[in-house]
This record gives sequence, C-alpha cells and structure tokens, in this order.
Amino acid sequence: MRLGLVLVGLCLAMAGRAFAGSPVVVELYTSQGCGSCADANRLVDDLADREGLLPLTFSVDYLDYLGWRDTFARPEFSKRQRSYAERWEAPALIAPQVVIDGRAQARGTETEAVDALIREAQRAQRDPPEIRFIGDRLAVGSGRHTATPADVWLIRYDPRGQDVAVRRGENQGRTLIYRNVVRELVRLGGWKGKPVSFAVPEPTAKGLVTLILVQQPKGGEVLALLNE
Repeated sequence: MRLGLVLVGLCLAMAGRAFAGSPVVVELYTSQGCGSCADANRLVDDLADREGLLPLTFSVDYLDYLGWRDTFARPEFSKRQRSYAERWEAPALIAPQVVIDGRAQARGTETEAVDALIREAQRAQRDPPEIRFIGDRLAVGSGRHTATPADVWLIRYDPRGQDVAVRRGENQGRTLIYRNVVRELVRLGGWKGKPVSFAVPEPTAKGLVTLILVQQPKGGEVLALLNE
C-alpha cells in the first residue's frame, strides 16, 4: 500500500508538465516474404538516422504463405496492423505499410508521401502526460481526459542493424536490411487521463530498447511516449 501511495504521489507531481521533443513514431509493417518490402526496409534504415524520428519495424506473419516464414514475425504485430486497417476501413491488410504517429498511413514504397506525413506530424500540437519509470513500475501522469481509456503499450525493439538472407519465396537469394526490429509488444493496461502505474515485465532478451506508447484505442493517435 505504501508503495502504491508513493507512486500515485509522484504521478500527481508529474501532472501538467510538458513532454518536449517527443519524436514522431513511424511504424513499418513488412514481411521477409514480400517482394516489394525491401525498399521500405531501407527507408526505415534511413529514417533511423534522422533526428526527431523513431521508426519501428513490425514484421507480420500473414504473408508467410508466399514461401518464406518471416523470422521476426509475431501474430500480435499483424493484429496491431489490423486495428489500423479497421479504423481506416481498409478492405485488406497490405505490406509494406507505414503508419505515422497513429495519425495517418501510406504505402511503404511511397517515400514522398511518407515524408509529407512525417512533416505534418511534426507540426501537430501535443499535450501529453509525462511518463517515467519508478523502480520496476511505469508511472503515467495526468493529461487530457479520454472518453475511452487509452492503451498503454510496452514495445521492445532491437536498435541494431540486421541482415536477413532469404532462401525461398519472392525474395529468394536476396539479403534484406532491417533496423529497429520490434521483438515484444505488450498492452500494460488503460489510461483515462488520471495518474496510474503499471508493473513492467522483464525483457525476454538482452540488448532491447524499451519504448512506452500511450495511444488512443483501436489503432488511434499516439498521445505520448517514453523511449529508454
């Protein structure tokens, strides 16, 4: 009980403080079995070196039927992309697809469109709650009230560049470039605009970076983030 009271007190102290310099989150949904995804992978590799951007590579499993089983894919990544598709009433999932801050989407091969959406997201007004780790818990402070609880996501990704040699399917014989590959995606709980804290599970592998996203539900706008 005492720990809970301390956490709530710290959350209250965080209320109203601006979280400046929040990067734009660029999610790429890609597959090693997708012949047109290689260029989008290189796009993420380029974006990772640009200040103010946080590109993430989500490998999906629904294209494994093309002849190559993606070595990074997880069903939960495809489910996350499906939430975006349902929000935008897309008739089907596509890869490569880029989602910017949960606000807009474009095909991963449309470099100019992606750049334009990034610039638009960078100009957007933000009023996020502050987020911080307190011991082994995550604290989210006060912020704009949401009628439906926002999702608090734990994402862990590998920041290292990785090359994957594909031996079958549309990319047979090619070596694909990967950067910021997401390896874990866990929903910690909901946030309604009031201070709250969550237990944070240990990472499943060494070398992963921990990212927290507070996001409107069902594939909505990213409200705040903490990238450790």
